[in-house]
Amino acid sequence: MDSSLFYICRIQEFKVALSEENINLKTLRELCFNGIPFEGGIRALFVTKYYDILVNIHPLFVFVFSKREVYSQFLKEMIIQPGIAKANLGLSREDVTLEDHPLNPNPDSRWNTYFRDNEILLQIDKDVRRLYPDMAFFQRPTDYPCQLILDPQNDYETLRRRVEQTTLKAQTVNRNRSGVTNVSSPGKALNLYPSNEYEVLPNGSEAHWEVVERILFIYAKLNPGIAYVQGMNEIVGPIYYTFATDPNSQWKEHAEADTFFCFTNLMSENRDNFIKSLDDSQCGITYKMESVYSMLKEKDLELYLKLEEQNIKPQYFTFRWLTLLLSQEFLLPDVIRIWDTLFSDLDRFHFLIVVCCDYPISDVQTILAKAKDLRDNS
Repeated sequence: MDSSLFYICRIQEFKVALSEENINLKTLRELCFNGIPFEGGIRALFVTKYYDILVNIHPLFVFVFSKREVYSQFLKEMIIQPGIAKANLGLSREDVTLEDHPLNPNPDSRWNTYFRDNEILLQIDKDVRRLYPDMAFFQRPTDYPCQLILDPQNDYETLRRRVEQTTLKAQTVNRNRSGVTNVSSPGKALNLYPSNEYEVLPNGSEAHWEVVERILFIYAKLNPGIAYVQGMNEIVGPIYYTFATDPNSQWKEHAEADTFFCFTNLMSENRDNFIKSLDDSQCGITYKMESVYSMLKEKDLELYLKLEEQNIKPQYFTFRWLTLLLSQEFLLPDVIRIWDTLFSDLDRFHFLIVVCCDYPISDVQTILAKAKDLRDNS
């Protein structure tokens, strides 16, 4: 069959599968395993419900629209500077009280929370600004800036502005996966972002990286036990790109909220990799790294012995592969293609281990085909 005709047929197969009142999960997984078409909003429609369709938890559309409203409420509750009044009330500033004062020593005060959050925000900001530096996409303005945040009549500030204000006063804070906080000299903080490194967008605009920053900040606020750890930006990036570039404006407009909940769903399965105290447990990253070597020993003894001979430990390379789902090892289109197959597999994280045993091979299709054969013949 002609390749273009074959592709058209695949698009039609997806449309039929997704339009069924009772979705056949087996059929849908088989279709997604071989890649999801980008045309017609199919990818965004499917990605929004990766876990809800494949795990069959929520009704199809109730999930999407109700969650968007919930995310809007998160923004209203969590991106706000204490002590700033709504301009439309005719007030320039609320009366300062002991309970709402920047110098209030109470650890539960809103100002104390605000300052603690800034430490996390600085690390998020540093990471998202350099997200996929080989692509101009994340530096470009979004077609759908968040009006709730940018409207001067509201009492919310942009995180970008918040970072700029903080770095003038604070030292650069770097929290790594081990929970260790490193503080550099104040002088370095002043030159954190050279003025010519990023184009300044006009008022009322925001870059795509700023949207990703907001998603990660809200996630950190809602999940204080893990908060934000370096590498999460590499996971949320491909999900956001999928929604924000969709040809269907109805999906593109809600890219931020849809990305947040997809990322949250994914992290509910993947978060153990980011928690150091779980490293040596059966659900921790050490066990998974050793699983790669165990499978390699079984399937390719010669390569395994060569790595052992040279004292190359699995943590030298598999740590990043597994925690970031190979998102740093390939160009973004290839990452998305790998994730199509990965997320459509019932045992997706085991399949990731199998894929790691076949990497590196330059062609993604070859990697996935070999991984499938390896899994099926196990």
